[in-house]
Amino acid sequence: MCGLVGIFQMHGHHSIDAGLLTRMNDALFHRGPDEGGVHIEDGVALAHRRLSIIDRADGQQPLFNQDRSVVVVYNGEIYNFRELRAELISHGHHFSTQSDTEVIVYAWAQWGEDCVNHFRGMFAFALWDRNLQVLFLARDRLGIKPLYYSLLSNGELVFASELKALKLHPKFDRSLDSKAIDEYFGFGYVPEPRSIYSNTLKLPPGHTLLVRPSMRELPAPQRYWDLNFTSNAVNDSYAITSIQERIRDAVDMRLVAEVPLGSFLSGGVDSSSIVATMAGLSFDPVRTCSIGFGDSDFDESSYAREVASLFSTTHSQEQVDPDDYSLLGVLANLYDEPFADSSALPTYRVCELAKKHVTVVLSGDGGDEILAGYGRYQRHLDDLKAKSRLPSGVRLLLSGLGQAYPDAGWMPKQLRRRQGLISLGQDPVTAFFEMNAVMKNDLRHRLYSQRFLSELQGYTADHVCHSHAANFQGEPDDLAMSQYLDIKTYLPGDILTKVDRASMAHALEVRVPLLDHKLVEWAATLPLQMKRRNGEGKWLLKKSMEGTLPMDILYRPKKGFAVPLSKWFRDPLRDQVEQVIQSELLDDAGIFDRKSLQKLWKRHQQGQGEYSAQIWSVLMFHAFLQKEAT
Repeated sequence: MCGLVGIFQMHGHHSIDAGLLTRMNDALFHRGPDEGGVHIEDGVALAHRRLSIIDRADGQQPLFNQDRSVVVVYNGEIYNFRELRAELISHGHHFSTQSDTEVIVYAWAQWGEDCVNHFRGMFAFALWDRNLQVLFLARDRLGIKPLYYSLLSNGELVFASELKALKLHPKFDRSLDSKAIDEYFGFGYVPEPRSIYSNTLKLPPGHTLLVRPSMRELPAPQRYWDLNFTSNAVNDSYAITSIQERIRDAVDMRLVAEVPLGSFLSGGVDSSSIVATMAGLSFDPVRTCSIGFGDSDFDESSYAREVASLFSTTHSQEQVDPDDYSLLGVLANLYDEPFADSSALPTYRVCELAKKHVTVVLSGDGGDEILAGYGRYQRHLDDLKAKSRLPSGVRLLLSGLGQAYPDAGWMPKQLRRRQGLISLGQDPVTAFFEMNAVMKNDLRHRLYSQRFLSELQGYTADHVCHSHAANFQGEPDDLAMSQYLDIKTYLPGDILTKVDRASMAHALEVRVPLLDHKLVEWAATLPLQMKRRNGEGKWLLKKSMEGTLPMDILYRPKKGFAVPLSKWFRDPLRDQVEQVIQSELLDDAGIFDRKSLQKLWKRHQQGQGEYSAQIWSVLMFHAFLQKEAT
C-alpha cells in the first residue's frame, strides 16, 4: 500500500515549497517505506510514498504518461489491471511498465472522469492533466482507502492519505468542527464527509472531485457509484452456487503480489471462509495470523487453530495480555482525529504480528454489512415489528416510559430493553442510529455544556443517517436500509479506517475480498431470507460453506474483537479516567459539563449503569486534545 500528498494552487501560481512537500510526504513514510517520489510544476505538486507490491522494479510514482502531460499518485490496488491494460493497448495506448498504476493514466486518457467505473479494486488517487488543466481526485466505491482534502486561506488545495501530512502545512486550519465532535460522540468516529477539523473533508466513498485552476471555489464531489437494494427472486440452490463462485473470483483476484501474502484468521465465519477459499486456490500452504487473549470472554484463538489445522495453513499466533492498554498514546497519533473503537488495540497487534511474516494479507471485513450478520439488525427488525402492532398513542406512551427507564446495565439482559421502548416513538432511521450510538442523543445532551449546545444550534449526529437514507434506492425494506446505513457510515468510518491505519502503521497491505464491488452489488439484490433466516445472520454465506467449514465455526455465537474495558476502568485505568474527567484540557475544550461527566463516571463505578464505551470515547477525545496541544 502507499501514501499520497498533493498541493494544488487554485488562485494564481507561486512557487511551491519543495521542502514542505517533502516533509508532508515523509509524514507518510510508514505507509510506503520502500520508495518516495516528488513532482513539482507550476501550480501543482504531487508526492508519494511506496510500498512495493506489484511491478516492484518499475512501478515508481509519481507516474506519467508517454508525453508526461498526465501524472498520477495513487494508493491502492486495481485488481483487473491486466484486463484493462489489454483493452487500453487495443485502443492504441502504449505502456512502459507492468504496474496497475499506469492503467490509471491511460484509462483517464481513454474515458476521462468515467475511468473510475472501469476499475475493480481499492483506490484513492490524484491525477493532474496539464493539457486539460484539470486535477482529478477519486476514491473507491466502499471507502477502503482514505483521502482527505482542505482548501487553505492562501488558495491552495492540499490533499493526502492521512491528516498528519496536511497538518504540517503552515496554513492548515486546526479549528475543530462542532458538528463533527457531536458526530464523534454519537458514532465513536467522525463519519464521512467531515473530519474533526472545520475546513478539512474526507472525499466520500464512490465520489470524485474535479478541480481547475480557474475555479473561484471548490466544487462539490460527484457521486459515481451507489448501491441499489431492489431485490431479485432467486432460489436457494442458485444463490449458494453463485455466492461460492463470486467469493472465489474475488479472492482469486486478490492473490496477485510479488511479496509474501497471507490472511488474517480470527476463527469467525468470514475470515475462515476466506482462508478456505484461498486454500482451494493455492498450491502452497496459506499463511495465517491470529492473536489470542488471556481473557476467555474475548478469546477465539482455539477456533482459529481449528481452521488452520483443517486447511494445513502455516499458522502464526501470539498471545495478547488482557491488560495490554499500553497503546493508548499510540492511537491518537495513528488516527489523527478522535477514534473510539477499542478494538483498534488488538487490530494493531494482529497487524504487527502479520508483518513479521507477510506484506499482504486478506481480511474477512465486510461480511456482516453486506450479508446482514450483525445481531443488532434482528433487534432493530423486532423493535419495528412490535411498533407496527401498536396504536400510535400507545407507542408514544411506551416511548415516554422508556425515556424514564433507567440505564440499567446491572439488570438481567431481558429487562434491558430501554432503547426498544424509546424507539417506539422514533422513526426507523433515528431508532437505528440510537440503537448503535456510542452516546445516544439524550445522553450527549445531558453531558454537554450549555456553551457547546449553543454552538450545535440543535444539530444532532443522527442527521448523518437521515442524509444517507434520503439516497437509498430499493424497495421499502428495513433490513436493507440498516445495511445501507452501515455501509455508508460504520464500514468506512470505523471498520475500514481502523484496519487501514493499523495495517499502514506496519507497512502491511490488507485486501478485503468480501467488499469486491461486484459481490457487494449482487448481495444487495438478495431477498431478506437469503441474508437472515430463522434469526440466523449471514445465512447464505454459512449455508454455502457447510461441508467446507465445521458447524461449530459456522453456527457458534460471535465474540467479536473486543477488549475488557470494564475491567480496565475498575482498576488499572481508574486513576487515569478520573484525571481526564478533571483535566483543564477537557474543561478548556468547553464541550462537557464537568459535574454531569463526573456523575456518569460515578454511576459506572457504582454499577448503576454500563458506560464503558462512553467513557472510552471521552478518554480517546482527551488523547486527541493532548496530541493537538503538543
